[in-house]
Amino acid sequence: MGQQTGADSEAKTSGETGAKTAGRTRAKTGTRTGAKTGAKTAAKSPAARTAAKRTIGPDERRARLGLRHRLAPSARAATAEEVAGALVALHATDAATVFLAAGARLARVTAPAEAPATDPAPRPVLHPAPLATTSTSPAISTSPAISTSPSISPFPDPVAEVERALYEDRTLTRMHGMRHTVFVVPASLAAVVHSSTADTAAARERATLVKHLAAGSDFDEAWLAETERQVLAVLAERGEATGAELGEAVPRLRSQYVYGVGTRQEGPQSVASRVLRILGMEGRIARGRPQGGWTSSRFRWALVPPHAELPPAEAQSELVRRWLAAYGPGTVEDLKWWTGWKVTDVRRALTAVGAVEVALEGDGGQLTGFVLPDDLDPVPASPDATAEPWAALLPALDPTAMGWRDRDWYLDPAHRPALFDRSGNIGPTVWWNGRIVGGWAQRPNGEIVWRLFDGGLDGNLDGNLGGGLGGGKRLGRDAVRAVEAEAARLAEWIGEVRVTPRFRTPLEKELSTG
Repeated sequence: MGQQTGADSEAKTSGETGAKTAGRTRAKTGTRTGAKTGAKTAAKSPAARTAAKRTIGPDERRARLGLRHRLAPSARAATAEEVAGALVALHATDAATVFLAAGARLARVTAPAEAPATDPAPRPVLHPAPLATTSTSPAISTSPAISTSPSISPFPDPVAEVERALYEDRTLTRMHGMRHTVFVVPASLAAVVHSSTADTAAARERATLVKHLAAGSDFDEAWLAETERQVLAVLAERGEATGAELGEAVPRLRSQYVYGVGTRQEGPQSVASRVLRILGMEGRIARGRPQGGWTSSRFRWALVPPHAELPPAEAQSELVRRWLAAYGPGTVEDLKWWTGWKVTDVRRALTAVGAVEVALEGDGGQLTGFVLPDDLDPVPASPDATAEPWAALLPALDPTAMGWRDRDWYLDPAHRPALFDRSGNIGPTVWWNGRIVGGWAQRPNGEIVWRLFDGGLDGNLDGNLGGGLGGGKRLGRDAVRAVEAEAARLAEWIGEVRVTPRFRTPLEKELSTG
């Protein structure tokens, strides 16, 4: 009662808030304001000044997104580890997001009909899934069935693949990270995330709990330390346990204190959730395999092997380097929002990695952005990129949709009310060649349905939301076919599972109820 969860913290720092304030960083070319921005946000080096002449427009940014976020067919990943590494971190506030985000990016695997006797472990051949040719129904489209030959699997089963990486190989780990939010990150990156971000937040959380216990109970730091020792001892003995099981084994966890003494929020609260949260934020325990299916958030807890303690500045520099490699170009405000750091920490890390200043063009003017020093070469944009068109159905809170604070270059502002909840959490989205062009949902009967904002072919697909690609452009037949193919692919591997986003958004709710 009264405590802000990681999900709540995410909601209060995302979505519409970023969209409304991103414009504050806009600078006019050649003005004193632009010069100030560059001076404050980049290393004052010849490389930074020279690179300011490099301009990156929305088309190139969308081309980068498709390739680096493993959404273009030729760029799709073979493993869950590749997906997480390409995106730096997968949002895990909603348990289903991790699996849906991976499923949208895994490549199709062709199993050889016969393997030579001399090759006991042949490597699978990866190839992009072809675009299906199907028809559309008025207003709302549904997913057609996909047929495959016996030797071809649509792609690695996303559920089995993610569970392997999380719970068997432990090459991915679920942890508190940026913006006090839970993410799934590569295990090799856990020390970086912890030292750059989670460590400071955990220290604040511990100090707050000690203060609350002192105000609302007879418990002190020594009592808290002993409680934590008992929790860790039980997990060391059992391997993993649910919160309820830990409460039975450690009666102290069932103790209560008065939260919010002297305020309107005053009331009794169990210490269990606070203690487990702190141990998780400190990287001493982690959420393991959940009770129930892959959409469940009723996790078991397990001990975490100790990881290296890195100097915070070094860890921040590495996290910024990873973000720029995956999401660059981006602005100081993008990084400040994504990391949850102070702007001084962002600028220091940009300088440490030698980030190069570039000009970002958009409908709202020009922004100052940054890329890594070796990332200045142009990435082919339209019309070259149309040689490999791509569509995607991405889940609520997908890392791509939530990757930047300024989203105008891939999302028409007119469509935000349909896709975001009141706290700024984005719902399920439909993408075409680097733009959000609609939304999707699953109905109670399992049917995958979607709506394209553009109006689709001859206005067949509900066009009352208007806009589409912007500038009067309309989606063509190839786009609709590609979306149909992705929806069918999603429906096939989800099977009988029903997915309801943790944060419901207007269009998702409308589509899911029919």
